[in-house]
Amino acid sequence: MKKLVLPLSLMVPVLVFSQVRKKDTVKTNDIEEIVFQKKVTGKTTDLTTVKISAKDAQNVASISGGIEGIIKTLPSVNSNTELSSQYMVRGGNYDENLIYINDIEIYRPFLIRNSQQEGLSIINPDMVSTVNFSAGGFEPRYGDKMSSALNIYYREPEKFEVSGEASLIGGRLTTGFGAGKDSDGNKKFTALFSGRYRNTNLVLNTLKEDTDFNPKYMDFQTYLNYHFSPKLTVSFIGYYSKNDYEMIPRERSIDFGSLQQPINLTVNYAGREDDKYKNMMGTASINYKPSDKWRFTLDAFAYQNREREYYSIASAYILQTFDPITGTPVTSYDVGGQIEHARNDLFVKTYGTQFRTRFSPNVNTDIEVGFKYEKENLRDLTNEWRLVDSAGYSLPHEEFIDPRSPGDLKLMYNIAGKNQIEPTRMSAYAQYSQKFLWGDNKVFVNAGARVSHWSFNNETIFSPRAQFAIKPDWDTDMLFRLSGGVYYQAPFYKEIKDLDGNFNNNIKSQRSIQAILANDYEFYFDDRPFKLTTELYYKKMDNIIPYYMDNVRIRYTGKNNATGYAYGIDTRLFGEFVPGVDSWLSASYARVYENIDGQGDIPRPTDQRFRFAMFYQDYMPKFPSMRVNLTLTYAMGLPTGAPVLTDPYQYQRKLPSYKRVDLGLSKVFIDRKENKKTYGFWGNFEELTLGVQVFNAFNIRNTVANQWITDANTNLMYPVPVRLTGRFFNVKLEFKIK
Repeated sequence: MKKLVLPLSLMVPVLVFSQVRKKDTVKTNDIEEIVFQKKVTGKTTDLTTVKISAKDAQNVASISGGIEGIIKTLPSVNSNTELSSQYMVRGGNYDENLIYINDIEIYRPFLIRNSQQEGLSIINPDMVSTVNFSAGGFEPRYGDKMSSALNIYYREPEKFEVSGEASLIGGRLTTGFGAGKDSDGNKKFTALFSGRYRNTNLVLNTLKEDTDFNPKYMDFQTYLNYHFSPKLTVSFIGYYSKNDYEMIPRERSIDFGSLQQPINLTVNYAGREDDKYKNMMGTASINYKPSDKWRFTLDAFAYQNREREYYSIASAYILQTFDPITGTPVTSYDVGGQIEHARNDLFVKTYGTQFRTRFSPNVNTDIEVGFKYEKENLRDLTNEWRLVDSAGYSLPHEEFIDPRSPGDLKLMYNIAGKNQIEPTRMSAYAQYSQKFLWGDNKVFVNAGARVSHWSFNNETIFSPRAQFAIKPDWDTDMLFRLSGGVYYQAPFYKEIKDLDGNFNNNIKSQRSIQAILANDYEFYFDDRPFKLTTELYYKKMDNIIPYYMDNVRIRYTGKNNATGYAYGIDTRLFGEFVPGVDSWLSASYARVYENIDGQGDIPRPTDQRFRFAMFYQDYMPKFPSMRVNLTLTYAMGLPTGAPVLTDPYQYQRKLPSYKRVDLGLSKVFIDRKENKKTYGFWGNFEELTLGVQVFNAFNIRNTVANQWITDANTNLMYPVPVRLTGRFFNVKLEFKIK
């Protein structure tokens, strides 16, 4: 595939012009219209939704996971670490994103601090049928978050199937079947089971440090459906995951600074970290559709999360500079050490029920209402502290009259708390969707509101939302969209916990008033379909809770003492750069600011600025079984973020830009869709593919965060970069047995 070695500046024209599809094979439904579309699985009336192919999500070369990995290539989404499935959207942080599986809200683990601790995403790409993603301005049926909504629908198998994957970092095995037939000839009972295992030890070994890693992640999921009749269906989703992360650090040496003043930090460690995250979820649903006009759904759900974060690590360090020519040590800035200790336990249990009904008097009208009741049980035990010693003094330290007296021992910070609450949360929504003709123009309107109440802080919030779209009767195929409303960030475990480790029952929901103006332009180029989407947005925020970015963990201050705003522009070119497969280019410019206690506007820790991403798929024209996919990301560096318990106005430096290219190369040996016969043992396979993935193909050492080292002589704090993984080659075998 010679064109992969072309400079990136030449790649885009080559991708567009390289291959041509014959006119008689042009697909007319590759890019779906937003209005007046046919009913499909996972139907949505949300105008802000982007549909993502489940097949593309399976193909993408990504360490963090298929669905999230491909979402990170969208223009409004940002992430500065490949090891995490979490993402930031339009200036929001990791906690501001809704995730649903079959319309049931999903929770992520809360105590994960470093991206390398994060295990498998709850979303299993092998079970997915439909992916709907909205980057903001979403409809009222989605919950109270300020940034985005991701709604995943699992599929029902049509026949017996067994599929799997094995690679150097893990594997999966999925099986499903359908049995019996109803009066319409559809399967009466369907079952889908899937188990996954992952160990990223080999990937983490590309970090330039002497550390023993033992990360083990596993999960099991099931999706069952029983169709009593075409009108009545009962379904169940079950999920269990166990993620263990063990780390024994030994030594680390890192160079930073500038060419004129290179600085080296050498650290020796003693101790270990042992974290465990265990999650379970079960959802039973009854779907009743007495006619084409009515649909009723009743869900009962339960979720349990048990997390344990235990570590005791002592370190001794030396911070020094070297002669840039001879490489000999010149100045020793600081010699010291620190002890980090944590015994943090969290137990989260939520259960409840929700009822939804949809009335569709005709094909162009939908009226939907819903109610949700949820009981929550949170038990939090926090005991976390850090002792820093530099030049014989504990930091922070006061000025001493007698220099021979070291003074009192003081901790850099101490977070301790014992909390237990059992609040209830209730919410309801109603929305109206209408498609109609205005002259010869097609118009879509979606409007409604939701209301929520949480007993912990006795707060009731009201969130009106609206969407409007018009498709003019032009020769040019364009759609104009306007959406927005009032969006709240309903507080939960992280937001209510202050920096002392206590729960604050006076906390209020953060609020965002959003407006989004968008245009979709669909066209054919060289007999291939393309779609150019451009979106402008503005968010006005108040009741903001300031936070610190501790690697990938968000540490809130527990106070509503800030205001802020965000604005930006997103653009995405989607289409068949190569005939028969979808690819896209994404670019965005975004800013987000906050004003804490009236001190003035400063960038928030998620201020992303410019970002460019590409997801590209290709195959060899004469050998279509040879396939490639490429994921490219460039993002300007995020603010480093102030160290915990410090003044953010004193720390406004930026991390280096994030640059990464991942490649996936595969050879398809068996594909039944090509109608080629196979015999003997190989006749049992429906699909068989062998692939090679190259993570971080250019071996760029990105920075995820800074470790702050204090010089006792000057009280200066030096930001020492925390690097991410290097280049890694993964071999992957995928199969499907008929």
